[in-house]
Amino acid sequence: MSLASTPPDIPTLPKSLAANPILSRWVNVHSDGVVDVRVGKVELGQGILTALAQLAADELDVDLAQVRMLPANTASGPDEGLTSGSMSVADSGPAVRLVAANVRALFVGEAARRWQVDAERVTVVSGRIASPQTPDTTSYAELAESVDLGIAADAGVPVKTLEQQRVTGTSAPRLDLPDKVAGRARFIHDLRLPGQLFGRVLRPPSPGARLVAVDVSRVADLDVQVVRDGSFLGVVGADEAQATRAVEILRGSTTWDERDTLPDESDLDTYLRAGPHEPIPVIEDDPGTQQHDRGLRATYSRPFIAHASMAPSCGIALWQGDGRLAVWSHSQGIHGLRNAIAQVLDLEPESVTVEHAEGAGCYGHNGADDAAFDAVLLARAVPGRPVQVQWSRADELSWSPFGSAMTADVNATVDEQGRLTSWAYDVWSQGHTARPGYAGNPGLLAATHLEAPWTYSAPTDPPAARGGGTTRNAVPIYGIPHRRITGHRLTETSIRSSALRALGAHMNVFAIESFMDELAQLVGQDPLAFRLAHLDDERGRRVLQAAARAAGWGQDTPDGVGRGIGFARYKGRGAYCAVVAEVEAEHDVRVRRLTIAVDVGRVVNPDGVRNQIEGGATQATSWTVKERVRFDRRRVTSDDWERYPILLFSEAPQIDVEIVPNPGLPSLGAGEAAQGPTTAAIANAVADAIGIRVRHLPLTADAVVAAIESEQL
Repeated sequence: MSLASTPPDIPTLPKSLAANPILSRWVNVHSDGVVDVRVGKVELGQGILTALAQLAADELDVDLAQVRMLPANTASGPDEGLTSGSMSVADSGPAVRLVAANVRALFVGEAARRWQVDAERVTVVSGRIASPQTPDTTSYAELAESVDLGIAADAGVPVKTLEQQRVTGTSAPRLDLPDKVAGRARFIHDLRLPGQLFGRVLRPPSPGARLVAVDVSRVADLDVQVVRDGSFLGVVGADEAQATRAVEILRGSTTWDERDTLPDESDLDTYLRAGPHEPIPVIEDDPGTQQHDRGLRATYSRPFIAHASMAPSCGIALWQGDGRLAVWSHSQGIHGLRNAIAQVLDLEPESVTVEHAEGAGCYGHNGADDAAFDAVLLARAVPGRPVQVQWSRADELSWSPFGSAMTADVNATVDEQGRLTSWAYDVWSQGHTARPGYAGNPGLLAATHLEAPWTYSAPTDPPAARGGGTTRNAVPIYGIPHRRITGHRLTETSIRSSALRALGAHMNVFAIESFMDELAQLVGQDPLAFRLAHLDDERGRRVLQAAARAAGWGQDTPDGVGRGIGFARYKGRGAYCAVVAEVEAEHDVRVRRLTIAVDVGRVVNPDGVRNQIEGGATQATSWTVKERVRFDRRRVTSDDWERYPILLFSEAPQIDVEIVPNPGLPSLGAGEAAQGPTTAAIANAVADAIGIRVRHLPLTADAVVAAIESEQL
C-alpha cells in the first residue's frame, strides 16, 4: 500500500477527516491497551486495513499488534464514501495519520499534566509513556479512562516525518491473511448470528421476465416460508439445504411472462453506437494542418465482462424489535447501501445500520449490495430473526452488474520524422456506475422486481474530477500537439452495467497502447523507442525503461513467442505502470511472463503494492484471453464456469514486479494501475508473435483466426 502526502504548510484537515472530525469516530483506546481503529474504507483483499494500521501504529508509537482494525459501520465509524478508484490510502491514510497523531498528543498531554512536566519531553515507545523529568511511566491503557476522544481533530498537530516512522514502508504481514489461510471463519458467508435463518431467492429466468403465477403447494412439506412481493420470490427456513431445495422446486412451479430485451451479442459495436448518447467532450485542441502527414486509423473493442467472484454474493439482515434494521454486507459503499435500502422501504436512513463483513469477492460493483437487500426483504417476513442470503453461481454470473462493453475509433497522423502530429479518439460505452443511489435511483436488483417496482436508469459515469468512466484514461500520456478526444455514453441500455475494476481505463489503455504499437510499425520504429520519443514525463520514462530493462527488451524470442509493452498512468494522475508481456501464440494465446514496473510514490507496504499489481495483472490476463459474457436476445447464457471460463491456476503467468522508488512524493493507489497496460502488452505481444493485429477482445483462437481472415480480405 502507499501513503498520501503530508499536510500542507497551512494546516487543514484531510478531506475524510473534515467530513468526520470527531476523534472517537476513528479511534478508541481500551484499558487493556488495545487501540481500536475504524475507517470508512473496507477490506476487499487488497490489504488496505493492514496499511492503515501501519500508519496508525507509527503515529501512536505502539506496536502493530496493539492496533485492532474494526469493520466499517454506518452507525459508529466515519463515512468515507466508496472504497474505489485506488484511493483508499490516498484518502484515508492522511486522516488516519492525523487522527492517531491527535490521540497521541492528548495522551502525552494527560501524562504531562499528571507529572507536571513539559509535554515536549514526554516520549512514547511501544505504548509506554515516559519522561526524563520523572521516574514514573504510564501507558495508553492506564490513561484510557482519563482521555476524552470525543473532540474534533486539530489540523495543526504534526505527523511524523519519513525518518521517524518505524512500521510504514515495511512489508508488515497482512492482518487478514492468517484466518483466510487457516480456513477460519472470517467471510460473511461464515457469519452465524443467534437464531439465524437461511434464505434463497428465485431469480426470474431473464431480465425482462415478470412473475405471473407460482404454485407454493409444491413446497408445503418443507419447513420453509415462501415470501413473494410482485416478481420477487424467495424462501426462508432454519435449514440451508431445505431452503436451497425449495427454490429449485419452485423453479419448476412458476409461470413467467418473458420477452426479448437484450442486444445482438454478435454486433455490440452497432448496439453501442446506435444511441441515444450523452457526448462527453474531453479535449479538443486546435486541429492544425497535417495535410502532408501519413495517417492511420483503427477500431478496438471489448465485450461485456463479469466480475466472476470466486465466492457468490452474500448478505445478512435483521429486523429488530425496535423497528430498526441491521444489515451485514461486503458492499464497497455501506453508507450508499444504507440510504438505498431506506429509499426503497421509505425508512429514515438513521434507522438502518450497515456493517461491512469481508467477502471473498471482487473489486467493483458486484452483487454484494443486491444480496444484502434480498436478505432485508426476506428478513422482513420474520422480524427478530437474522436471515442470511447467499447467491448461487448462476445468479452471480448472470445477475451481478457487468463491466460495460466498449468500442473505440482511433485516428492519428505522423510527420516525415515519425512524430505524432494529431490524434482523434472516440469511445462508446454504457455507463460505468450504477451503485446504490446513482442518479437518484436505489440501484438494487430486487427493487425492480417488487409489486411496486423501481426502474433502472441507464448507468452513469463518475465525474471527470474522479477520473470519469467511459473516458477514464482516454487521454494519451504522450506529447501530441493536436488532439480531439470524445466519449459517447449510451443513455438507453438493456444490460445492467456498473463499476468493474479500472472502469473504462482497461479498454482505453488497450486501444491507445495497441495503436501506439501500430504507429511505431508504420514509421519503422521500435515500440519502446517510439513511446519514449513522445514521452516527456520523467517518472513515466523511468517506469517504462525499468520494465523494459527487467524484461530483456530487444532480446530475441523463440519462434511463436512475442514480446509486447503497455504503459499508462492510471486516471492520468495516479500510479504509473508499465508491463512487458511474453506470449506464446501457436494453437492459442498463452501468457508466459509479465514483467511490471510501477511507481506509486511513497510506499506504506511494499508487499501490499506487489500483491495488488500481481492480482490486477492476473485478472487482466484472464479478461484478455478468456472472458466474455454470452447471451441471446432474452437471457444471459454464460452462467457457469464452463460457459464463462476464467484463467486457471495452471495458466497463470510468471509475474515479476519492480517498484520504482519515489519516497518523497505523495502515495498513489496500486489496485487498478495494471489492468490496461497488461491487456495492451499481451495484445502487442500477440501481434509480435504472429504478425497479425487482433483488435477485439478477448484474444481467443477464434479472434486470431478472424483477424487473419480480415487481413486476407
